[in-house]
Amino acid sequence: MKMASLNGEDATATPDSSSTMEEKQVEEEEIVVQYVVVRRDLIDTWPLGSVITQGCHASVAAIWEHKHDATTLRYCSPPALDSMHKVTLEVKGEPQLVNLSEKLKSNGILHKLWIEQPENFPTCLATKPYPKSVVSPFFRKLKLCK
Repeated sequence: MKMASLNGEDATATPDSSSTMEEKQVEEEEIVVQYVVVRRDLIDTWPLGSVITQGCHASVAAIWEHKHDATTLRYCSPPALDSMHKVTLEVKGEPQLVNLSEKLKSNGILHKLWIEQPENFPTCLATKPYPKSVVSPFFRKLKLCK
């Protein structure tokens, strides 16, 4: 796979081993999405901009940590940049966010649990980009963030 580097030259992208053959086959037929999950208790008590910033941190970190993954490369490719799909959901509080992170981890769903510093507590999480059918079942019971 070729992609343009920042200096305009072609760079060869190497997918990492976290993309399965099944995921690669599904991704060519389907929308790729990144899920971002924030804590409702923080939405109710923090300035809105601060909560949005937490989600941005988690999203960028999840993409950066999986920057060589084939699905992430597709999600961030120049033709896809203007049509990214993100779904922002909410959980009640810290225990629910940590439980979701553990559930994702035990099912092999790669994500970034954002731990705010210096407070050292989890504020949100974001998955790496996935084909929607692969990852959406893990988020069906959550509410859209409003």
